[in-house]
This record gives sequence, structure tokens and C-alpha cells, in this order.
Amino acid sequence: MKITIIGAGNVGRNLSNLFISGGHHVKVGLREGHQLPDEFTEGVQGAFVKDAIADADIVVLAIPYSACEKVLSELVDALSGKIVVDATNPLNDDWSPLVLGAQNSAGEENAKRLPNSHLVKAFNTVFADIMNADGLTHHGDSVTAFIAGDNEGARNQVAKLANTSGFAALEVGGMTNARYLEAMAHLNIQIAVGMDGGTHAGFIYFQQP
Repeated sequence: MKITIIGAGNVGRNLSNLFISGGHHVKVGLREGHQLPDEFTEGVQGAFVKDAIADADIVVLAIPYSACEKVLSELVDALSGKIVVDATNPLNDDWSPLVLGAQNSAGEENAKRLPNSHLVKAFNTVFADIMNADGLTHHGDSVTAFIAGDNEGARNQVAKLANTSGFAALEVGGMTNARYLEAMAHLNIQIAVGMDGGTHAGFIYFQQP
């Protein structure tokens, strides 16, 4: 698949490296220039955001949630008809939860901002520090990528992307379930930061046969 990631921070970089290792074609959308930092795997291409989006099968939002309103307002037309993965979490500057209300989520807000796109919530429950081949496995099990979205076909495509990139994909239903996934991310941060558990940790969901 052709994947474009918007955001060249830790999440964007580590996801791009995993996607390349999974056999996908990856571009990173940049606001200025085409030069990516050395930490990116060979084969990942940098391009201006709209150019990077043009032929993408899936676009991943790997930017702070606080930046989404401005960034997405400029990309509504470019992202029309696209599968867009929201990997963001609503956070304050100190990593505490940004409260959007019990009946809302960052995923739902971003879906409203992109009414003509197929928004899927995924990868938001995984710390960047374990987004690598070694970090995604524990005693033979892979870290779970929980996937929520209203369009089943879009969810299926994101699940394929996750599975081929080292995650264990688990579709969890419609976009309202982003509320639970973001709460899981807040819990993960509380354990890691608030309780000094560290960010080399993740969720593994399993079902007994």
C-alpha cells in the first residue's frame, strides 16, 4: 500500500520505519522542504504535504491533536475520499488528559473536520518507544493495534496495514469507540508518567480459544 504520514516526530518516524519493513511505500508529508532526519529508514520519502497525500491509499495523522484543527482545515479537499488514520490523543502540554466530554473524542472531532474522508482511529494506544520490531513483541505476542471507525472497508485496510507492520490488529467497531481507545491511552500515560512506569510498555489483548 501507499502510505503517507503527516508528522515527522517520534510517532511518525517509527511508524514509517515499521510500514517500510512491512513492504509498504511510505511518504512523510512536510510543511517545508523534502529532507527527512537521518533516523528515518532508507526508502521513506519526504514531500510537501499535499504532494505526499495525492496518491496515498492511507494517510496517518501523527501530529499533536492540538494542531489538527488548523492542519486539517487546509486539507479537507486533498483528503476527500481517503482513508485517514487518527493516531492522536487529546492531551494538555503536561500530558494530562484534555477533556472533551464523556460523549466525545478526538477521533470524532477529527471525523467532523474531514466529513468526506473515511476516518479510522488506530495506533493511539501505542507509545512511540515500542514502535519497532523488538518493542512490538513480548514473549511471542504482538502489541495490539485497536482499530475503530464507521467504515468497515476502511477499518479492514488499516487492520491489514497494522498486521503487516508487526502489530496484532483488532477491530473494535465504530468511531464512538475512539472514546475508549483514548481513555486507554490516558491510562497508559498515567502508568508510564504519573506512576513512573516508563514508556516501554503496551497493551496485548488475547482471547482464550
